[in-house]
Amino acid sequence: MGLMRSVFAAVLATLAAAPALAETDVKFALDWKFEGPSAPYFVALDKGYYKAEGLNVTIDSGPGSVAGIARVAAGTYPIGFFDINSLMKFRDQNPDKKVTAVQMVYDEPPFAIVSLKKTGITKPKDLEGKILGAPAPDGAFAQWKAFVKENGIDAEKVKIENIGFPVREPMLADGKVDAITGFSFSSFFNLRQKGVPADDIAVMLMSKHGLVLYGNAIMVNPDFAKAHPEVVKGFVKATIKGIIDTAKDPKSAIKSVMKRNETADEAIELARLEMALKDNIVTDWVKANGTGDVDPARLAKSIDQVGITYEFKAKPTAADIFTSEYLPPASERKM
Repeated sequence: MGLMRSVFAAVLATLAAAPALAETDVKFALDWKFEGPSAPYFVALDKGYYKAEGLNVTIDSGPGSVAGIARVAAGTYPIGFFDINSLMKFRDQNPDKKVTAVQMVYDEPPFAIVSLKKTGITKPKDLEGKILGAPAPDGAFAQWKAFVKENGIDAEKVKIENIGFPVREPMLADGKVDAITGFSFSSFFNLRQKGVPADDIAVMLMSKHGLVLYGNAIMVNPDFAKAHPEVVKGFVKATIKGIIDTAKDPKSAIKSVMKRNETADEAIELARLEMALKDNIVTDWVKANGTGDVDPARLAKSIDQVGITYEFKAKPTAADIFTSEYLPPASERKM
């Protein structure tokens, strides 16, 4: 017995002295600020889900759902969270930069037309004769032509005013524009923070008015994915766990955001997260099929719909834009 104890002790000593397996550093770019909808990534970080996959993940804020794709293409960030519709255009403009989406997060996009109820805009055609404030690089405004076509709007009767992101909601609140384009959970709560009562705000989701588009997805640099497929798989697996946990308990999840954005209003950010979960992340399709994947037929149709607003030189296929090869089994993706 003494010999066995000595051997066991020697093994333990050897294990204790062995260096820990090195973690792979991964820089991940969000589309925007550290707000409610970014909770799943911080939950995955705080609960050790990335670490369990051997990843040391750094999460940075981003410049918007469109502009950040170039950062992934350049390899500045090997993995990012950006708009899949903008990725279609980026790939067409940069055929040698094969950035690919590997995990769908916003099964329905937050693209919206937001107005104050006193303007009387209750349906798309009500925008005729009105002033629409729209930042040129806005992901929602990028879908305007398709929205116009699907809803029979006479675009010549809508005055488009190019406004900056910082003044978008203030101009609506001040009555300088009649409606704005934006992400639903951004514009709604930005208006709330300006003192506009919730009951005075009208949000018209484009996904409820003819658009079959997807929204933001996790996308990867092609060289990084080829060299580190297990890292991508691990990142996706951990992120999905973060999404599932966030959907189960948003009130706990928002704490992970607040730790990193102490100036934010926790009640506002929780409500913003809950809106994103209800409208964009945990949709009926996701409830039935699990989070992360896409319906290839719908994605193909969405490429056609993007073609209404953008003239492709060489239209991509659904397989060019999205791959499910890095996703865990469907049983691990059920909400």
